[in-house]
This record gives sequence, structure tokens and C-alpha cells, in this order.
Amino acid sequence: MAGHSKWSQIKRKKAVNDQKRGRMFTRLIREITVAARDGGGDPEGNPRLRLAVDVAKASNMPLENIERAIKRGTGELEGVQYEEVSYEGYGPGGVALYLETLTDNLNRTVAAVRHALEKNGGNLGQNGSVAWQFERRGRLFVDASRYDEDSVMLAALEVGALDVGRDGDEYEVITDVASFHAVQDGLRDEGIEFREAELAMIPKATVRVAGPDAQKLVKLLEALEDLDDIQNVHTNADIDESALTEVGA
Repeated sequence: MAGHSKWSQIKRKKAVNDQKRGRMFTRLIREITVAARDGGGDPEGNPRLRLAVDVAKASNMPLENIERAIKRGTGELEGVQYEEVSYEGYGPGGVALYLETLTDNLNRTVAAVRHALEKNGGNLGQNGSVAWQFERRGRLFVDASRYDEDSVMLAALEVGALDVGRDGDEYEVITDVASFHAVQDGLRDEGIEFREAELAMIPKATVRVAGPDAQKLVKLLEALEDLDDIQNVHTNADIDESALTEVGA
């Protein structure tokens, strides 16, 4: 729908200042540490770690930072023990929110999440209240100015992608989790580079949000993104982009 956008697209199109870049590095380090703890320190044998390292490198994180995070995860270096916890809730306009966190203090995290929600017109829900509205998928983003749509679609579907669509100046390639890395490798083999790759909770259907509700929702999403323990914020909202100007996003 013209004039509307998913929150994940909005985040990626916004300029990243130094403060947000530092927060992104912190989240990546936590993800690398937990991935290495749960699946071992070899990215080739640990798909989650491989993805985290790839994203960190693409974000220009220094190699020594990546190596230290891996060693903390495998126990070679002392580090903080993080726990993965997800929260579910609702925002302005009745949209669903699915929040992924990595925390060393559950009480602090749930209190911060609840405060951000209640302050900005949202509320915390029960576990399972909105998770059914999302599905875990892989996403790859390809520069549309470099490749024609038919070539990207043909190459992606041949190596196992579920779907390919266009959003503005890029193509979005959707995969299931099992095929995520195979599709990445297949596109590389075909000479197609991608800007970013991620595993995300993608909504099965979206809810259009406009006017004051959209403005309130953007403020809420920004507040959640600013929390230290938040790793990812997912919503089924399709946001009227005029709301971004109103809140200075």
C-alpha cells in the first residue's frame, strides 16, 4: 500500500547516528556471545553464529570485538550470562508487538518493557497472545538498481526462496529458516550481492495504522528500541509514513 511501511523497513531507511550505532554493536556482541554459548564457536558449524558474525562484519565491527564475544560465549573469557526472553503485547491501534530480549536481569527488563508500553499507549500481554500472528523467516535485501527483478526472482526461487517482492529501491527475498543460508550462498554463486540478511518474525497479515495512532505507535517503537536489553522489536503494523515526519523520525 503506497504511503505505508513496515517498521523493519522504516528502521533500515533511517540514518544511524553514533549513539544508535553503539547500541547496535552492543546487541550484536550479545547475540554473538549467546550463539557461541549455545552452538559452539565455529561459525561454519553454527548457523546462528555465522549469521551474527556476518551481520557484525557488514556493520564494520572490529574483528577483535567479534573474537572476544565468541570467546566469552565458549567460556574462554569470562563474561556476563544472558538469558533469552520474549515478550508479547499490544500498541496503539491494536497492533501486535513481539519483543525479543537478551538480559542478565529479568526483573529489570520486564519492568523497563512494561514502563515503555504503558507510557506510550501500549500494554503487556500474556505469552502466546500475539506470537501466533507471526512466523520466523529469513529475509535478504537486494539493491534493485543493480539487478533486474526477473533475474533476482529466478535465482532466488531456484535456490529455495519462498518469495521475492519489491519495496522501493530494493528487493526483499523471503526464505524459511532451514533454507536461509543456502539461499544466501546460492545468490552469491549467481553473482547477486545483498545489502543485509536477517532472521525475523514476519507478520502473517498487517494492520494499517494512520493518524494519531500511527504517531503514538512510532514513539512507542522508538522507546522500545532504545531499551538496552531489547534485541528485536516486531510488529504487524503497516504504518502511515506521514507519521514519521510528525514525530521527527
